Amino acid sequence: MKIGQLDIQGKAALAPMAGVADRAFRRICVENGAAYVTSEMVSCKGLCFEDEKSRELLFLDEREHPAAVQLFGDDPDRMARAAELAMDSRPDVIDINMGCPAPKIAGNGCGSALMRRPELCRQLVAAVCAAVPVPVTAKIRKGYSHEETNAVEVALACEAGGAAAITVHGRTRDQMYAPPVDWEIIRQVKQAVRIPVIGNGDVDSARAAAALYEQSGCDLVMVGRGALGAPWIFSQIEAYLTHGVVLPDPPFSRRMSLLLRQAELAVAFKGERVALREMRKHAAWYVKGLRGAAALRAAAGQVSTLDELRDFCRRVIEAAEIGTV
Repeated sequence: MKIGQLDIQGKAALAPMAGVADRAFRRICVENGAAYVTSEMVSCKGLCFEDEKSRELLFLDEREHPAAVQLFGDDPDRMARAAELAMDSRPDVIDINMGCPAPKIAGNGCGSALMRRPELCRQLVAAVCAAVPVPVTAKIRKGYSHEETNAVEVALACEAGGAAAITVHGRTRDQMYAPPVDWEIIRQVKQAVRIPVIGNGDVDSARAAAALYEQSGCDLVMVGRGALGAPWIFSQIEAYLTHGVVLPDPPFSRRMSLLLRQAELAVAFKGERVALREMRKHAAWYVKGLRGAAALRAAAGQVSTLDELRDFCRRVIEAAEIGTV
């Protein structure tokens, strides 16, 4: 597919996930077949007020591309200014968050709360399009609530503002991430707009990706929680959709190798103290499916250094070999 003139060569993209999809995790996903990645969401207000943490979230490694920077806010002028500042990171795309359900985001009129104001959505997209030389996209939800299902209306507003593509998560804001996901709404958006549509929601396997493509007609699938502790899902999707081959999950020795590489990248970017604290949740995700994983997840929550993580990985591999903790 193309986002504007940008070619996306592959079948699945990594979703922007706050507190999870940092540049270390994005690198691991790209190395395992992700065709396109998006940064964690970045506050427009924070960028405009020169907040250092906001600027750090913008960083894109050269090996991540094609990649987008995602911004959130509710003021067109500020969004445009933030997009200009974001161009220092050389993103291929600027994405506008119109789907985050978190109370601290939606409660302040940003994220999924924007779906209650389609005209403002159009204005935000138009302002950013006028400010930057790269394609502009938006990530939306099915609607704000079951009574306010208006993804088609918002998608059309974004298209009218100049959006080059739309990502649709098939849940309402009040669902958060609870089932069921509605892929039918993605199909409805696809039929309504002329720009590419990226489908998102409950893609946790290659077969699920194939089903989403078939049921919605979307142009690309986006994987979020399905990639947590399983970055190889992208190569599995690629193999299945391209060659009809079902690749098995890798052995735990390979999984631990990926976990350690991700941790080493995170340490290089953030320092050992911060990186290992953040890696605890990733370590817990990497052991899902292993018998006795509950005890290992508890152990993951105590890891504080790379050496401790290496010991944890050895324990996981030993547990996998004997089939129990």
